[in-house]
Amino acid sequence: MPKHFQAVKVSEHVYWVGAVDWVSRDFHGYSTPRGTTYNAFLVMADKVTLIDSVKAPFREEFLTRVASVIDPVDIDLIVSNHSEMDHTGCLLDVADMVEPSRIVASPMGQKTIAAQFPGRPEVDVVKDGESLDLGNMELRFFETRMLHWPDSMFSYLADDRVLFSQDAFGMHYATCERFDDQLDPFVLDYEAGKYFANILMPYSPMVTKLAGRLGELDLALDLVAPDHGPLWRKDITGIVEKYARWAKQEPTMKAVIPFDTMWGSTEKLARSIAEGLHDGGACSRLLPMSGTDRATVATEILGAGALVLGSPTINNQMFPRMADILAYLKGLKPRNLIGGVFGSYGWSGEAIGQLTDALGEMQIEVVTEPMKHTFVPDGAVLEQAREWGRGIAEEMGRRIG
Repeated sequence: MPKHFQAVKVSEHVYWVGAVDWVSRDFHGYSTPRGTTYNAFLVMADKVTLIDSVKAPFREEFLTRVASVIDPVDIDLIVSNHSEMDHTGCLLDVADMVEPSRIVASPMGQKTIAAQFPGRPEVDVVKDGESLDLGNMELRFFETRMLHWPDSMFSYLADDRVLFSQDAFGMHYATCERFDDQLDPFVLDYEAGKYFANILMPYSPMVTKLAGRLGELDLALDLVAPDHGPLWRKDITGIVEKYARWAKQEPTMKAVIPFDTMWGSTEKLARSIAEGLHDGGACSRLLPMSGTDRATVATEILGAGALVLGSPTINNQMFPRMADILAYLKGLKPRNLIGGVFGSYGWSGEAIGQLTDALGEMQIEVVTEPMKHTFVPDGAVLEQAREWGRGIAEEMGRRIG
């Protein structure tokens, strides 16, 4: 087997044997301009244990890294912390090659793997709090359902103080470096927040429970090893605290303004509304959907206090790009926001009502009458838009206190 990919030793008994995806720019609708990694780990215990695998196209890279440490056939146990295909894509190949004594997963993991790979491989269940004997050490398991699939679980190697956290605490970030302290902390903070906003935001209540449980377990940790992105060895406390904070979705004096425009009139309203928000003590993020991806909008909403939507009307509908972002945001279930709607239109203006209905479906209260105008707004209308924005900022301030 070629040797151009090498494993990286990350603790006394653990090697990183994952793959770096430099090419990916989209991950099921989530933009990944920095690529991603698929992390897998080899625990060199008496019973050599593989924790997760990688996406199918990266089979050779993954197996080459394993082979730089041991012959892959010497793997005795396989643990699947999360059965999504970017972590189980090579599971059948590895199982056929290795013929492990056991493959283990959570109860829901067993069901999911059986559904994805009918008839094989045979998977044993490990339940919350159970341990797996590796001979000279053991792995302990904690179910983390809906973080972010029903099958999700953590594995803890007490001997090396390593927590394998599957998708939690991860990010989409392709790098040659494996650890957080080797990378720009500002990039890490942004990408970790982006990952939370786009992957874990809908499950914020479960994240809050997880943070509480980690506190109760009081695990000794030298390394947190997620399935995407760098491993945390310097700022373990920091990333756990950020998750707890992000999960609260506490509102701030920031308004996010996704909008689209046809001939520039709705954009003019958006600009004036942003000025009014500033007058009222709020900051705003104008996000023209002609050049803004979904993941950026979701990331901006994490830590916002208002979602203000703008669209012209085309064929009795809101602009298609606004429909796209609203479908995406509806699934993410952002909380603790107030809302507003604006737009310019020609003769019908149905987009205004559709945007209002969309906010209602997301349980975001629309706190003022829509700001709407036919055709091109003049100076007087733009001043009204500015005052309208100021009103939203003042309502934000009253609610935040």
